[in-house]
Amino acid sequence: MATNRKLYSIMLEVEAFPGMPATAAKLLPLLDSSDSTAADIESILKYDPGLTGNILKLTNSAYFGIPTRISSVKQATVLLGWKRLLQVVMTICMSPLMKKTVPGYDLPGGELWRHSIAVSVAAEILVKALKISDADEVFTAALLHDVGKLILGSFVKKDLEQIETMVTKGITFDVAESMVLGTNHAEVGGQILHKWSFPTDLVNAVQWHHDPESCENGCVLSDIVHVANALGLMTGFGKVEEGVNIEPSGPVAERLGLKAHHLEAMAEQTSEGIKKLSNIWGLEVGIEVASKADSIPEHA
Repeated sequence: MATNRKLYSIMLEVEAFPGMPATAAKLLPLLDSSDSTAADIESILKYDPGLTGNILKLTNSAYFGIPTRISSVKQATVLLGWKRLLQVVMTICMSPLMKKTVPGYDLPGGELWRHSIAVSVAAEILVKALKISDADEVFTAALLHDVGKLILGSFVKKDLEQIETMVTKGITFDVAESMVLGTNHAEVGGQILHKWSFPTDLVNAVQWHHDPESCENGCVLSDIVHVANALGLMTGFGKVEEGVNIEPSGPVAERLGLKAHHLEAMAEQTSEGIKKLSNIWGLEVGIEVASKADSIPEHA
């Protein structure tokens, strides 16, 4: 079982974890202010030509579907909007960190990143399909939902045998993590976002994405990320741990108004969305979508 020493060691790793990428950290308060202008944003990004080039490459991709060729950050800000631009910047900035190999979870280099992008795409599709308002930050929340694995992976690796033994007894992987280590990757991810001064709703979305029914305040995003995570796994992006149920929670499906026929259709849309980003991120596509639609009652 978990010891105070293990948990203390994990918390030290959280404190030592790198801060949010510098450019994204500068943009976050700027984009949160109603007084900000496209010129303000451009003044920060112009000092990072590599990032600027990647922003233009991504915003001109088929995923955004903008008919006009974008040739400047200022133009991208106007056409995409400030919050959308922040998502683009965050995606680019987090790419090197989240492409690392993650021990313990048996994730080779790039696998965590592939899953994160898929869940982000799925989250946006879910919001649009269910006409959910006030969910502008869902892409970022979904992108970072598994960031805690970057810290917890080495600890899971040391105690993997004990965790897997518990899983064989019917305990879910994330609960086994908590019992053995005193925390799980979702909670650690929430602590990282809190350290980075992200809004409470985003912290909650990451912290409760495996257990959304325990979320008490500002939980719309956690419901969305929970379902989007399932959609990402259904499309074949991500490793399904033994003992992890990828089917969305019944109460969450009911709160979101998610019907049985929605899930498979959105999984297919997720695959299409990922294809549009494949040239940008080098994602493997063409993966068969696993049908889980029958797992949600039609009345849900």
